[in-house]
Amino acid sequence: MTRFAQVIDRLSATIESRKGADASTSYTAQLLGDMDRAAKKLGEEAVETVIAAAHGDRDALTAESADLIYHWLVLIAAAGVSLDEVAVRLEAREGTSGLAEKASRPK
Repeated sequence: MTRFAQVIDRLSATIESRKGADASTSYTAQLLGDMDRAAKKLGEEAVETVIAAAHGDRDALTAESADLIYHWLVLIAAAGVSLDEVAVRLEAREGTSGLAEKASRPK
């Protein structure tokens, strides 16, 4: 398992453990309890990641990418979507051109 996969696995477990936790003491619990806020935070982090990339700021891109991934994990956990479900979708796309996959989607 790669270092990245290990970190994602630990972070995902931590996020799951925050479900039902006291929102006054846990930012993650706050986000898990408010899907709208979690979605907005993910969007905010996505924009900040794009800006860092556009500016060629490697350090900011690295930091914003970490924020983006954390907020994405929180959002899918709040929605009850597992990493395995996401993996199934990614596996289904393996070996398919990105252009062909996009063209096959219903309009």
